Amino acid sequence: MMRRVHDRGGWPGAGPITKAEHELTMWDKRTDAIRAALGAKRLIRVDELRRAIESIEPAEYEQLSYYERWIIAIKTLMIEKGILTAEEIERKMAEWEACKR
Repeated sequence: MMRRVHDRGGWPGAGPITKAEHELTMWDKRTDAIRAALGAKRLIRVDELRRAIESIEPAEYEQLSYYERWIIAIKTLMIEKGILTAEEIERKMAEWEACKR
């Protein structure tokens, strides 16, 4: 059976999984808040989020942080469900970037 990229247990040479606590960034907290708000509105469920995270291509998955995987999965689900389009998301991101300058 071939293991998927998220299945970390027992990978040869992977070493132990780091379980140390770390400070969450504001971006991490906002991502979690987005997920919580979408869950409260019943727009996404935990099992859907997990499926979307586990569907990220292995090379991309390896490059992303924990909450980056979440936001990619949330974006995927919003598009799949027809709630937002990729273009709407990209336009809003560009607006936010412009405001930061």
